[in-house]
Amino acid sequence: MTRSGTGRHRERHDPHWIEWLTGLVSAVLIAGMLSWIGWEAVTRKATPPDLSITVLATEATSAGHRVAFDIYNSATTTAASVTVIGRLTEGDRIVEENQVTFDYVAAESKSTGAILFRNDPAGRDLDIRAAGYTDP
Repeated sequence: MTRSGTGRHRERHDPHWIEWLTGLVSAVLIAGMLSWIGWEAVTRKATPPDLSITVLATEATSAGHRVAFDIYNSATTTAASVTVIGRLTEGDRIVEENQVTFDYVAAESKSTGAILFRNDPAGRDLDIRAAGYTDP
């Protein structure tokens, strides 16, 4: 039991019911989180990165054109140093090709990026794809 300097505040030996309730709820939450983490660790299989790209928008900029995209990793492992290549083609001729590298794309997540082109993608075939990655 602790007494304050002024003597006005005193702790009781039998805790208030709200303290018991708070401790019980906290214990249940911690047990639930530990069980969930353990379940995920035992049952989840590691699958290699599965990368897919969705083009969001194409915009004109002062230096050319920006093609914004999302890259999704639906697998349970992270991909590092992900290289994305964007290619503009007219028929069989490659008009322009650029690339961007993501430091990583986390497991079961998405990242957003953009590739910049000097030429207008309108009226041309635009191909954006993940070209490779490393294991982190």
